[in-house]
Amino acid sequence: MLITDIKRVIEQVSRDKGIAVETLAKTLEEALKSAARKKFGNQIDIEAQYSAETGEIEVFQFKEVVETITNPDLQISIEEGRELDPECEAGDSLGTKVDTSTFGRIAAQSAKQVIIQKMKDAEKEAVYSNCIDRKGEIINGIVQRMDRGDIIVNIGQTEAILPHREQLPKETYRRGDRVRANIMKVFPDSRGPQIVLSRTHPEFLINLFKTEVPEISEGIVTVQCAVREAGGRAKIAVSSTDFDIDPVGACVGMKGSRVQNVVQELRGEKIDIIPWHVDAAKFVCNALAPAEISRVIIDEENGSMEVIVPDEFLSVAIGKRGQNVRLASKLTGWHLDVQSESIYSQAMKEGYDSLMGVQGVNIGLADILYEKGFFSAEELSNASVEDLMQIRGIDDEEKAEELIENARVAVEAEALEKENLAAEEVEEQAKEASEETAVAEEVAEKSEKSLTESATEEEDTEESEEISEETAAEEKISEKSEIAAEEAAVEEEGMEESEEFPGKTVEAKKEKPKDVKSADSEVGLSDEPNASE
Repeated sequence: MLITDIKRVIEQVSRDKGIAVETLAKTLEEALKSAARKKFGNQIDIEAQYSAETGEIEVFQFKEVVETITNPDLQISIEEGRELDPECEAGDSLGTKVDTSTFGRIAAQSAKQVIIQKMKDAEKEAVYSNCIDRKGEIINGIVQRMDRGDIIVNIGQTEAILPHREQLPKETYRRGDRVRANIMKVFPDSRGPQIVLSRTHPEFLINLFKTEVPEISEGIVTVQCAVREAGGRAKIAVSSTDFDIDPVGACVGMKGSRVQNVVQELRGEKIDIIPWHVDAAKFVCNALAPAEISRVIIDEENGSMEVIVPDEFLSVAIGKRGQNVRLASKLTGWHLDVQSESIYSQAMKEGYDSLMGVQGVNIGLADILYEKGFFSAEELSNASVEDLMQIRGIDDEEKAEELIENARVAVEAEALEKENLAAEEVEEQAKEASEETAVAEEVAEKSEKSLTESATEEEDTEESEEISEETAAEEKISEKSEIAAEEAAVEEEGMEESEEFPGKTVEAKKEKPKDVKSADSEVGLSDEPNASE
């Protein structure tokens, strides 16, 4: 089948989708084979071939040449085969060209579905291969949407995810904002490659410096290592292969222009650019800058360093919440123990005193042991006989063993003394706690007693009030009874007088209203004439 535009269409799709031409050609071949099986059945032997030079796609049906036909779909007789190929023999396979125009609508629809599916799979594979090759690089994208704190970023051919844990603190995005991030992981998936981005990884910081500093891209300046606490502080160690180029100055740029671009991209994150040094102690001193270092004691067996700084630089060396020394430890790979000079001097004095406390050690021997690195009785107890015999003043093996044994005894005695002191402190604390408890109980008793007394006083007050009320009521009752008795006595006297003088009774009764009227008028009542008058 010759289609004039098929070659041009394949090349155009290859450029647009980023799919190889060979993959598209195989997709077309599979589609035509599917259409042929849809038309003639699944048992036939079909092959399709695409010619990239001519743009021709041909479909062939193959049959085996046999003498007796048992399956017409897969076999052909010798007579029919020799009509196609005069030299064919039994057992040969002959292919006949199939006219694709007879496939019909259903077969064409099946071919279309195959092409669409194969195109999707090929596009996913192309995106995955492209992204897996760019793993660890910076990519630019546009914020598509937010999903439970995660950011879905459109990076062109596909979408990537920027998890919440990989975002800078206090960093907010809205739909349509541009974002730069590092490709950290690429996972193949049935829905398409899953790409995970990061803005907190140290590789993102290194890649930002690569884009801003040409010397790093050219290989003149090398980034040895970098550590970050995203959004807070970062340290990056650089070195130079050219002695005429300062690696720190190259990264800082003119008036800090290069490093400022990186700081703005990281939302104000502070960056310390440190010159890398092959000497571990010197590198640690550079990593703890701007603090001044007085002394560094290296313990290679445990991979640790004891860093002594002046008292005024102790807070600078440690940093805010230990951030400076923590980043320096990660950068150098050594466990760092930062101490001030005063504390270190006190510890050295105590160690020297413990050496002097060992039986058989005088001032001269203590100075020699101190110079050889035995700073305390504990270190002397852990020493070997061979190490002590190399010290001037210790001649034989017996003396060395005796010193080691005496040192162990001194260490045990010191440990016992510390335990006793700790026990005494615990007892004192317990005693203080018991005293405080007793005081608290006494205060509680006093408060309870005062509450009880106040309650009793209130009850007494209430009882006295009740008694006074009862007394007042009794007094009122007695007054009323006295008044009633007086009235009764007056009535009795009146009765006696009326019995003795019956003629005066009427006059007294007639005069009584006048008395009442005069009494009422004195109170202020009306002076209306009485009807009885």
